[in-house]
Amino acid sequence: MTNTIEQKILASCDEIFPEVIEFTKEMVKQYSVLNKEQGVLDVVERNLRHLNLPVIKVPIDVKKIGKHPLFAPVEWDYDKKYNLVSALNPEAEGKTLVLNGHLDVVSATHFDMWTQAPNIPWEKDGWLYGRGAGDMQSGVAAMIYAVHAIHHAGYRINSPLTIQAVIEEECTGNGALACLEQGYDGDFVLIPEPFGPQIYSGQLGVLWFKVIIRGRPAHVLDTTAGANAIEMLQMLIPYLKALEDELNENYRHAPYDQHEHPFNLNIGKFKGGNWASSVPAHAEMEGRIGFPPGMTSNHIMQLVNDKIELAVSECIEFNQYKPILRFHGFRSEGHLVDLQNPGITLLSECHRNLTQREPEHYLSTCTTDLRAFHFYNKTAGTCYGPIAKNIHGIDECVDIESIRHTLKAYALFISRWCDIGKSQ
Repeated sequence: MTNTIEQKILASCDEIFPEVIEFTKEMVKQYSVLNKEQGVLDVVERNLRHLNLPVIKVPIDVKKIGKHPLFAPVEWDYDKKYNLVSALNPEAEGKTLVLNGHLDVVSATHFDMWTQAPNIPWEKDGWLYGRGAGDMQSGVAAMIYAVHAIHHAGYRINSPLTIQAVIEEECTGNGALACLEQGYDGDFVLIPEPFGPQIYSGQLGVLWFKVIIRGRPAHVLDTTAGANAIEMLQMLIPYLKALEDELNENYRHAPYDQHEHPFNLNIGKFKGGNWASSVPAHAEMEGRIGFPPGMTSNHIMQLVNDKIELAVSECIEFNQYKPILRFHGFRSEGHLVDLQNPGITLLSECHRNLTQREPEHYLSTCTTDLRAFHFYNKTAGTCYGPIAKNIHGIDECVDIESIRHTLKAYALFISRWCDIGKSQ
């Protein structure tokens, strides 16, 4: 049951909901892929200021966090990159709450594969389409406007509450780490990832890697005079697939034994050569592999390295031309959520009040920024957000009414977790 104050706040959510959708669309238009996040940061900053919420720019300072075990090494610099934080009542007493969401999106190329351009949002049959509409700019809009809904209803939040809009969730997690390093943490964190209105109960570890090889160029009139770098790299893939099989056979322990194949290898990028009539002298590929909670990032890196070394020892092609293995981006360990935490109990109560049903649990085979809070200072939390389809795929979209539900669930949670009072 909801009380009179909560009913006013939920009614406020309905009143401001059109603004949530417009805000989401403005973010989608920015197409905030890696290293092109400035447009969406500007949109979010303007919106926070419009809602009279304080704004702090939090840079990713490699000098401060570069040696932290959660930091993911990258091949670019952070001179002009930052996150946005809105910290309410930082000096107040009481339980603290963090709302965290990422602004970056993955590439949507090739655009001609989409029904309509992925950076131009459109609606159809109750779904909002566009890259980032689901993952996860609608969730960011919902969490920010959940705070505004309480203010709009005539109440103020007296407890410490921090909104974090971060970058690089899709590749490093360094954005969330930078916020934590600056002290923007709390007793509980909610992340509106688009896994639907269910309690996120755990996530895998994720490792990114790159393999580079140099061959020998030659004219195709005699290909045996060269060493084909592309073909040599392809020879490594069966060895990496064997590691994937071994992980799923030997490490699929509870609760991941409920998944038939939780640990997935993906060769996501492959490039090489420079001329169709020349034997390619250079090639590189990038991949991602999932690994179980409890396994360290050093362990999985060693396993990947061992497979590459095994290929080198077994394939005569590598006698002269040895692959170079590098690790960049994600080296993120997995963890399980404490489902007995008071924050989880409260979120479940909010879900029941809004839906008259018990919340389901979702055990993930990917990763989120939740890991940064868990491993940095053991901050409890979970993900709970809208319903999305085709995440990272063609015609990504989000169920519009599920955004409304997320908005209401977060506003209700805030009103119960935090101390709120009547505005003056």
